[in-house]
Amino acid sequence: MKEESLGFVGLGAIGLPIAKNLLAAGYNLRVHTRSRTAEKDPGLKGANACSSPRDVAKGCEVFFICVSDDDAVEDVLFGSKGASQSLDKGSLIIDLSTISPSSARSNERTLAKKHIQYIDAPVTGGTEGAINGDLAIFLGCSKQTLGKINPLIKSIATHIYTFGEVGKGQEVKAINQILVAGSYAAVAEAIALGQTLELPMNIVIDALSKGAASSWALANRSKAMLEDQYPLGFKLGLHYKDLLIALKTAEELGLTLEVTKKVKDIEKKLIHNGFSDYDVSVLRRSVAK
Repeated sequence: MKEESLGFVGLGAIGLPIAKNLLAAGYNLRVHTRSRTAEKDPGLKGANACSSPRDVAKGCEVFFICVSDDDAVEDVLFGSKGASQSLDKGSLIIDLSTISPSSARSNERTLAKKHIQYIDAPVTGGTEGAINGDLAIFLGCSKQTLGKINPLIKSIATHIYTFGEVGKGQEVKAINQILVAGSYAAVAEAIALGQTLELPMNIVIDALSKGAASSWALANRSKAMLEDQYPLGFKLGLHYKDLLIALKTAEELGLTLEVTKKVKDIEKKLIHNGFSDYDVSVLRRSVAK
């Protein structure tokens, strides 16, 4: 067992497998999630389940967060049972959540007053990447900080990038989510057309994957779209939230992102129709005759 003590709050579809990988790597782990249910997962045997973020943070040198949005992060850190109440001076917070760049910077400033370091570290790669420890991670920190935490990060991600300042990781994640929006929507429309033409779609997808049309969405989500079954990789509702962040960031810079706005509107309609908790590939449902 490694001596370094870690805390982890947020055991959702992405957070739970990340926490399991940290535990499997031999770290002492204290965990909490709002519903408390995932704390009992067999893969977390040996972790110490705690009643609140404040309890998780006691004695932790590194504290991970993987929750849904800005408000959830703020509650984990600064709520009535927030982690900032019990984190020691000199401890480090690694925030895996996808939040606005401005919120990340605000968190850093507030925590610095307590001599606690905060870095943003959003991830991408879906549940597959989280389970396999094969995520890409966008770190808002210096290379010096990365050098200190590299063994930890290598337990959960194989594609590790640092962008120098807190908030920059979130800016890169916003760009990532724009690309996800366009690629998923394009795959959904392409599959709809192919199915309507009654083409042999398994062969079509194999052929397309060998050329310029190849993409992560085509390789990993076309099967779900073909079968009209959407096992969770990343929730549509969370992706919609991420697009709002991306669009606001662009708007503040005077940029208009028409394609992203269109996909955002499509997702909003799907959410209204009850698909918020489905995988983003449910965009296929938006294409009808």
